[in-house]
Amino acid sequence: MRLTIDTEMDTYEQAIAAVQAAYGLRPVAPADWPEAPAVDPRPDPQDLSSDDIGDGWSEQTLFQVIASLMPGARTVLRRITDLGGTTSFDEVQQYFANHPTTPIPAAKLGGTLTSIKAVQRRIGPTDASRLLQRNDRARLYHIDRPLVEGLRRAFAIADARPDLMRGEPTARLASDRK
Repeated sequence: MRLTIDTEMDTYEQAIAAVQAAYGLRPVAPADWPEAPAVDPRPDPQDLSSDDIGDGWSEQTLFQVIASLMPGARTVLRRITDLGGTTSFDEVQQYFANHPTTPIPAAKLGGTLTSIKAVQRRIGPTDASRLLQRNDRARLYHIDRPLVEGLRRAFAIADARPDLMRGEPTARLASDRK
């Protein structure tokens, strides 16, 4: 437990009340002690809609997919979503070739994206179209428009709750050994 008392701002009564509260005692708060600000509740995946937004997909299902993806695949999916759901292979390859936090060599991009297929098979709706469609002839990645909007909302929750996201396997294995 950590307790911080500001000796310049807090009064003696406030400090004693904080210590009592930390130990589960029910102190009588001084009348001049200001009310604590309301705590904003943390966003939760349950805040997302479970309604079908297209082909069996819901915002909650999209969040589950995002949370289960390997970080590199999640970053690529995020980039394509941020670009409106359709972008060229070349744009994605160039963007990630020198990405500051998640560099992905062009030769490994396809392997990185296999995480999306694998997670969709496990979590996605049965017989749903692919979340990330690939047009090899036009050299484009595409996500259906309703799913782009659902992914944006799901990514907003993912940004607020990184604790729910899957991490790199090597980082997880190292922390498991401790």
